[in-house]
Amino acid sequence: QVQLVESGGGLVQDGGSLRLSCVASGRTFSIYAMGWFRQAPGEEREIVAAISWNSASTYYAESVKGRFTISRDNAKNMVYLQMNNLKPEDMAVYYCGMGKYSSTSKRPDEYRYWGQGTQVTVSS
Repeated sequence: QVQLVESGGGLVQDGGSLRLSCVASGRTFSIYAMGWFRQAPGEEREIVAAISWNSASTYYAESVKGRFTISRDNAKNMVYLQMNNLKPEDMAVYYCGMGKYSSTSKRPDEYRYWGQGTQVTVSS
């Protein structure tokens, strides 16, 4: 069983930055894609960014391209999401997910494990 624990969420002003972190238990972290999703109240969970097992491939939602950066450190079982120039529409609960495959995955059903989520609030 894999456990994912996110941290780094909080309250930030419009235009500010946050760095989310996710640590995974278990020895299989390095062979699976990882992703960050977000879910606002009343909305479906949506992909924010994803990264392949070896960091060779990344994917970003159009709404965050140029502002967010996903990265991973397989030696530490960590995945990160650097979020710059945050906007009120970025406000949501952000979830870290471990994919079922090694390549980047964009759909929630392509992920096997999820963290508990971390709240990101952006004040205007």
